[in-house]
Amino acid sequence: MKRIGFLSFGHWNPHPQSRTRSAGDVLRQSIDLAVAAEELGADGAYFRVHHFAQQLASPFPMLAAIGAKTSKIEIGTGVIDMRYENPFYMAEDAGAADLISSGRLQLGLSRGSPEQVIDGWRHFGFQPEEGETDADMARRHTRVFLDLLKGQGFARPHPRPMFPNPPGLLRLEPHSEGLRERIWWGAASNATAVWAARMGMNLQSSTLKTDETGQPFHVQQAEQLRAFKAAWQEAGHAHTPRTSVSRSIFAITSDLDRAYFGRQQGSDQFGHIDNFRAVFGRSYAAEPDKLIDQLRQDEAIAEADTLLLTVPNQLGVEYNAHVIENILKHVAPALGWR
Repeated sequence: MKRIGFLSFGHWNPHPQSRTRSAGDVLRQSIDLAVAAEELGADGAYFRVHHFAQQLASPFPMLAAIGAKTSKIEIGTGVIDMRYENPFYMAEDAGAADLISSGRLQLGLSRGSPEQVIDGWRHFGFQPEEGETDADMARRHTRVFLDLLKGQGFARPHPRPMFPNPPGLLRLEPHSEGLRERIWWGAASNATAVWAARMGMNLQSSTLKTDETGQPFHVQQAEQLRAFKAAWQEAGHAHTPRTSVSRSIFAITSDLDRAYFGRQQGSDQFGHIDNFRAVFGRSYAAEPDKLIDQLRQDEAIAEADTLLLTVPNQLGVEYNAHVIENILKHVAPALGWR
C-alpha cells in the first residue's frame, strides 16, 4: 500500500483559457479539489508556496478551510520557504490549522527555491545573521519552529496578567499535540536529507534534485531516500519516519487527455538552477498499461511511502479530479498501491 495525494502549485493567470484567472479562483478551487480528492479516496492534498508570484502564498487560511470541509484526507504543504517565516507566528497558525483538521496537517518546509525577486525575504523583515547564508537562516528559523512545536513553556508570565495564567512558564497557543512528528523537510541533496533525518523531520523529495552522480533521476532520488532512512535509524528517533516523492503522471484514457499530455517529454533533463547542477525528473504520460510498466521501473517511487501527483490546477477542479481518479482506478491497483 502507498499513500497517494496531489500537489498543486496553485497557478493563476487571467488568460481566457485558464480556469483559475484570479487568486480567489485558486483558493476556492483548491478547497474544492481537496474535497473531491477525498471523495475519490486519495490520501493527501498538498500545496506549494511561492511569494511574489501568481501562485498560492499564504497556506494556513486555505489549509484550515480544507480541514473544516474534509474529514480524512491529509492536508499539507510542499513546501513553505522558511527564509520568509516568523517561527513564532507560524507555530500559532500551524497549531490552529492542525486542530481544525483534527490532526491531519502534514507541513512541508524547506530552505526555498529560486524566487521571483531578489532576496525577497528582506521585504518580510528577515536577513541572515553575520556569517550566515540565506539557507542557514532558513534552517535557523526551522530549528526555532521545531522547538516551539514541542509545547514547552519558555515565556515568563506577567505578574498582573489580563487573564489568569497556569503555573510556570507559558508556551504559544494553540498547541497541537503530535504536530512535531508531522513536519517534513524538502531536500534537494543527499546531505540535506541526512540533516532532516537528524532533526527528526520526514522527507519530501520533488521532481528536481541536485545531480550528485550523473545517474538517472529516479536512481539518485532512491539513494537520497535510503540515505535519509539510514541517518534516521542512526539518530535513534522513537517514531517511524515518512518519505514522499512527487511526480507528473497522467494516465491517458480519453481524447482530452491525449490532447493535453500525449506529447509529454519522457526523459530526465540535466541543467543548472540556482548555481548548482540539477537533474529534473521525467514526466509520465501514457495509456494505463504502458504507464504501469514504466512506473514499475521507478526506484524512488518504490522506496517512498507517499506519492504526490503534481496536478495542472489551471485546468480546473473537474479535470484535475479526473487526473487523480485515473491513477487511483487504472494504475494504482496493478502496482500494489491500492
